[in-house]
Amino acid sequence: MNYIQQAYKGKNELWMFIITACVISGIFILNFIAYLFTSAEDLDKAYALMNSIPPNISLVVNLLPFAFLLGLLFVFVKYIHQRSILSLSTTRLKLDVNRVLFSFLLIVVITLVTFGISYYSDPSQIELQFNPAKFAVLFFISILLFPFQIGLEEYLFRGYFMQQIGIMVKNKWIPLLITSVFFGIAHSANPEVAEMGLIVMVFYIGTGLLLGVMTLMDEGLELALGFHFGNNLLAALLITSDWSALQTDAVFRYTAEEANNTALDIIMPVFIIYPIILFVLSKIYKWTDWKEKLFGKVVEPPKEEILVIEDIHSSDI
Repeated sequence: MNYIQQAYKGKNELWMFIITACVISGIFILNFIAYLFTSAEDLDKAYALMNSIPPNISLVVNLLPFAFLLGLLFVFVKYIHQRSILSLSTTRLKLDVNRVLFSFLLIVVITLVTFGISYYSDPSQIELQFNPAKFAVLFFISILLFPFQIGLEEYLFRGYFMQQIGIMVKNKWIPLLITSVFFGIAHSANPEVAEMGLIVMVFYIGTGLLLGVMTLMDEGLELALGFHFGNNLLAALLITSDWSALQTDAVFRYTAEEANNTALDIIMPVFIIYPIILFVLSKIYKWTDWKEKLFGKVVEPPKEEILVIEDIHSSDI
């Protein structure tokens, strides 16, 4: 069974999907609606209010709801859809922690190298603000709470939505596209969008596509989980700015009053770095049959096959 077919291990009545989708993604939907109907002036006031809150408190307030929602998603999958969390995670017999760790280290190395090049080529707008005590608190909060935030986004978009939409439309490319667009929309209220314009959505949607391709090609969420965690962790720990979504006591601060990124700076990762990442992963994990895994049909497996696999996984949570 491929990753999307894992949804057939449980119950999939339409009402189950509607209730789960509305309850769990409600925070993203409300955020998007508020963004659409809020004036630029009111948005500026809201961002200013966020910036007035001590950074570590603001980070905790922002991340704690994700822990609750992730737990709620697991409850819905386990007790409403009546299938294991492992079936939402991977096609393997257990979650491959080594895959999570590798993709985490991969994006950490890439981010540190690219930041280092940028800093040493022009440090004029980057200020060192390292405070050991404040950074220690930030590090603890980040290690503790970011797994819930990235866990919710991955298990919801690349997990639940990818699988449930896939078995509805009976193919793989539509859920890949839809979840990537949803992922972008979920981040549309971030201050970066207001600061740099809608071009930033190319980055968010492109990142969603990258994580979706990882999931489908590797038949599991492990690589996406590690990559997403590494990306968000460094976003909090490495550098912050007055107009970024995360206001933290990071090591560095971008001192420009407004973003001066060009369109090329924003879309370059999507069209240059992301394909390189996929190429590296494909060689390491020996991905083959890209056409089938990304554009193939989703067919319900025989019930006998599902029962045999469930017997093998009988101890799954």
